[in-house]
Amino acid sequence: MVNLKAKPFNLRHEDIEWVHTALAAMDVKEKIGQLFCLIGWTDERDQLRALIESVQPGGMMFRMGAGEQVQASHRFVQEITKVPLLLAANLEAGGNEIVADGTYFGNPLQVAATDNEDMAYKLGLVAGREGRAIGCNWAFAPVVDIDFNFRNPITNVRTFGSNPDRVARMAKAFTAGMQESGLAVSIKHFPGDGIDERDQHLLTTSNDLSADEWDSTYGKVFRELIESGADTVMASHIMLPSYSRKLIPGLPDENIMPATLAPELINELLRGQLGFNGLVVTDATLMAGFMMAEKREIAVPKAIASGCDMFLFNKDIQEDFSFMLKGIENGILTIERLDEAVTRILALKASLGLHKQQSAGTLVPQPDELSQLLHCEEHRQWAEACADQSITLVKDNQQILPIAADTHKRILLHFIGKDKGYGNHSLSDIVSSRLQEEGFIVTKFDSKQIDFKVLFEGVGKLREQYDLVLYIANFETVSNQTTVRIQWEPLIAANVPWFVRELPTVFVSLANPYHLLDIPRIPVYINAYSGNEATLLAVVDKLLGRSEFKGISPIDPFCNRWDAKL
Repeated sequence: MVNLKAKPFNLRHEDIEWVHTALAAMDVKEKIGQLFCLIGWTDERDQLRALIESVQPGGMMFRMGAGEQVQASHRFVQEITKVPLLLAANLEAGGNEIVADGTYFGNPLQVAATDNEDMAYKLGLVAGREGRAIGCNWAFAPVVDIDFNFRNPITNVRTFGSNPDRVARMAKAFTAGMQESGLAVSIKHFPGDGIDERDQHLLTTSNDLSADEWDSTYGKVFRELIESGADTVMASHIMLPSYSRKLIPGLPDENIMPATLAPELINELLRGQLGFNGLVVTDATLMAGFMMAEKREIAVPKAIASGCDMFLFNKDIQEDFSFMLKGIENGILTIERLDEAVTRILALKASLGLHKQQSAGTLVPQPDELSQLLHCEEHRQWAEACADQSITLVKDNQQILPIAADTHKRILLHFIGKDKGYGNHSLSDIVSSRLQEEGFIVTKFDSKQIDFKVLFEGVGKLREQYDLVLYIANFETVSNQTTVRIQWEPLIAANVPWFVRELPTVFVSLANPYHLLDIPRIPVYINAYSGNEATLLAVVDKLLGRSEFKGISPIDPFCNRWDAKL
């Protein structure tokens, strides 16, 4: 049963009355509609109206766009819905993840590298303020996964590192900032990513820790966040075999399910053992990890029957809706479980005051809040402070740093990975321009104009042209990819640093902190964790010796390899 007076809802009598009244006014189809958090693919009014009227969803999540555009879409759907909507966003690294002109504060791993809980609080506050300014009330953050496996292609810089205690500290501080801004948080991805080296977007993955190991790591983190008042939990398409077998003795391997379809993990572990009373939302149900685990006709109603309260996204919404109705007809899902799920959804809305805001017409702030908050001076200053405190010098085995124009005047700049950053600016241009302002001559390696003959030039020619080679790498973690390893130029690896014994060479990573796996003998290696302008400018200052390196490594950048330390 749901305790509406307890954490995380903490509802008063009048709020509880609204929950019960709203639930009683719904028929079965309206209750089913509340279970869906739909994707906002368009801002076209007729399409949005048709979607809201046909489904009557409980929530929506629009894709990133211009602030005024997203805010206007949020306002429109809130104006035409009967029950106020949960409007969500992946606010992991700042307001930029829902608003194109929002603040890219920094990835969680960058914040962790400051080892400063106040910086995690500021990240939550900035992301929450800017999300709230456009009408969001629910953040799919913080990520509380633990980055134990450096090969995992999806956790990485999205986490607060590989130390469970630091992950818990940072996530709780982030949560405080986010909730202060008026948004509910969703800690994710239960039962925990970062063990498997595969991506649940592409298959059903597995957390293979023993039950005792899980209790002392992921379990500890989830418990601390739940006790501190996390509003919601995102259940993932990740299996936890040790606990499924522990809670269901004799469970055959073929019946081990991801958390989204495993009642023993949601009801017994999360709700029973960890004491979570709030809303459980699935990760996106169009991910292969969900689709491959069970026939969709069964999986859709089974997810709610198993203890999840809300779906994130859908395939064909009318088909999924029909699957829910069939699931009730054939007994997969009971009306009592449906009512319990909808009660939690309504309770979350009441805890955020959405029913009162709807009456007052304040569900979405006025447009002037956008200009006041988005990428404002205070938020930019905090992002700059985060960059300064986080950039980590992993090694400088040849004492090359600091560099100076009189000793390293001619620089060959290799930028590998994604060069377009916030505002569609060229990251390599930001670095080269700043270095040129300092008196350096910067030549960009042009991978599109590779002269095959140049590849056979000797060491002497290279030394005649350059005094230092600077690599900037930006291989970001994104869903649906199998690795974030360095991808060299196909033409006999034309940009590989073969010259580390011949020329001073510096490598800076803006994303994946584990690149020493692929370049173990690079003499100078720096982790910067985020590809925003504040970080790039801070990197240049530190290369020049104007600012000391202050960051600590929240993970093992050497990937447990002895040769990476050479």
